[in-house]
Amino acid sequence: MSERPIAAEEGDGAVEESTAPGAPEQASPVPGGAPEDARSNEEAAAAERAAEAVSEDLDELTAAQRERDEYLELARRTKADFDNYRKRVARDTHAALVRGRAELAQSLVPVLDNLERAVGAAGVDPNALAPGGGADSPSEEVSAHDALARGVALVLRELRETLARAGVEAYDPMGESFDPAWHEVLSTRAEEDAESGTVVETLERGYRLDGQVLRPARVIVSE
Repeated sequence: MSERPIAAEEGDGAVEESTAPGAPEQASPVPGGAPEDARSNEEAAAAERAAEAVSEDLDELTAAQRERDEYLELARRTKADFDNYRKRVARDTHAALVRGRAELAQSLVPVLDNLERAVGAAGVDPNALAPGGGADSPSEEVSAHDALARGVALVLRELRETLARAGVEAYDPMGESFDPAWHEVLSTRAEEDAESGTVVETLERGYRLDGQVLRPARVIVSE
């Protein structure tokens, strides 16, 4: 009678399977391989997102700087335009004042001429009058005619002083060489002691304001 091998008994009844001799062993997976690849991909994506955010920030900063430069340039141009406008207004205002003053003085020149003729006909010297325009001494009596002549002479003197304070200058070119810019010849006459073209008589004095002729002096020159 042949004997059969009896299977070995295990403590809990579990049968331990024996590996057949010569069977290949299964390779165990490398711990952590797939999670490391996922982590690397996440880090790369995060770095890419950070780079994009930095690029966007740089673009916004560049745009803000460009806008700032445009506003600064606009402010500079506006300031320059305002300065030019202010200077132009000041220049125009000054020119208007000078022109108005010249027109007023020019309109008063004939008044001066008439007052000078009246005072000359009365034989009164405006510069010789007392400050008040009355009699030279308390005991001096004057007629109504003399009082009127003195009053006209006083008005003439005050008008001359007022125009002089405004810059109006009277000039008498007697004895000077004729200058068409300042003189107006009304006639000529022969004068033995005067060179040709010399002013030998002033009929009406000239007036000027800031170098501008209000009225040229009307003169007689030698032949």
